[in-house]
Amino acid sequence: MNRIAKIVSMMKSNPQDIRFADLCMVCDHYFGPARHRGGSHRIYKTPWQGDPRINIQDDKGKAKAYQVKQVLRAIEILEVNHGHEK
Repeated sequence: MNRIAKIVSMMKSNPQDIRFADLCMVCDHYFGPARHRGGSHRIYKTPWQGDPRINIQDDKGKAKAYQVKQVLRAIEILEVNHGHEK
């Protein structure tokens, strides 16, 4: 299992204990570089309009659990609807 797959597995099993740097790595992998990297936020472009939007925030080195869940939903949509498999 590669590093991204391990992080995604950890995100699914324990979304409240994910490092922000790991969430960024997953988002970069699936959505490309953040289109905005200001302050504590990173915003990623998705190939669809509307939610889930990918806007993640550093909270003292950790990712916010609700944002981890949004990223998981976005990955699922990407894989199911857009044939993206990484």
